Amino acid sequence: MGSRAAGDPSVRWVDEKRRENMKIAFIGLGNMGGGMAANLVKAGHSVNAFDLSPEARGSAESGGCDAYDDAERACEGVDAVVTMLPNGEIVKAVYENDVFGHAPEGAVLLDCSTIDVATAKEVIAKAEAAGYDMVDAPVSGGIAAANGGTLTFMVGGTEKAFARAEEVLQAMGKAVIHAGDAGAGQTAKICNNMLLAISMIGTAEAMKMAEKLGLDPQKFYEISSQSSGYCWSLNAYTPMPGVGVESPADNDYQGGFATALMLKDLRLAMDAAQDVDATTVLGAKATEIYEKLAEEHGALDFSSVIKTL
Repeated sequence: MGSRAAGDPSVRWVDEKRRENMKIAFIGLGNMGGGMAANLVKAGHSVNAFDLSPEARGSAESGGCDAYDDAERACEGVDAVVTMLPNGEIVKAVYENDVFGHAPEGAVLLDCSTIDVATAKEVIAKAEAAGYDMVDAPVSGGIAAANGGTLTFMVGGTEKAFARAEEVLQAMGKAVIHAGDAGAGQTAKICNNMLLAISMIGTAEAMKMAEKLGLDPQKFYEISSQSSGYCWSLNAYTPMPGVGVESPADNDYQGGFATALMLKDLRLAMDAAQDVDATTVLGAKATEIYEKLAEEHGALDFSSVIKTL
């Protein structure tokens, strides 16, 4: 993050004194949610954890959470509710069936899932009508950052809702950024990941082309990473094994950010682009490329796109 962003009042770096601890319901304890809930406990908050998976609930309990087998009961008497769920349809169902009317009126609600912008706005509007402050707060950073408490949160909602949500988010991340009104967090997330997908494909193509032309890939990295080819995909997440920084490429593309998840975000971006008649020629091509990759390698890190070249 550059110096201008560091001084931007909409960006909260996690070096501020947190206020009093809270009772928080956490719904959705998958690869990301489990680590996030554990970090809330480490920060001193009391966490009521719910997931459909008994194994996930057991893991959360081992991490200091109070495990519940009923989402409605997990929301009773809490100050905040955090959700980390697979898609917009599930997010909408959970809030309408398990959160609204069960969490105390006045609790702050935080959806950290990555979903479509329209659903995020719809759920927040219903939350506000029911007397809750709510934000959409998707994350960047992946599983390692979720476990390490170093996520970046892109937050959409009112200034009041953001100020309240910030107290919860600080325990799980390194930066909390107010992107704008409801849905702005989701907009930032899908546009950022569309850019990342395009950048990774371009980085992979350039590295493989340089290699085929007889240039040592490490030498290409040393040159391009310090010149106009500098980018996150090359400098911080090098897609070729044994070249540049250590990355999932050095672990046979295991771990990291799964291709299937990148494809999910690209499809959300394409749907949003269609809704507002935005031209996304490279975004559409990246979606096509990742659709083919996901057919056989959906579980591999998205940088494995280099293997198709």
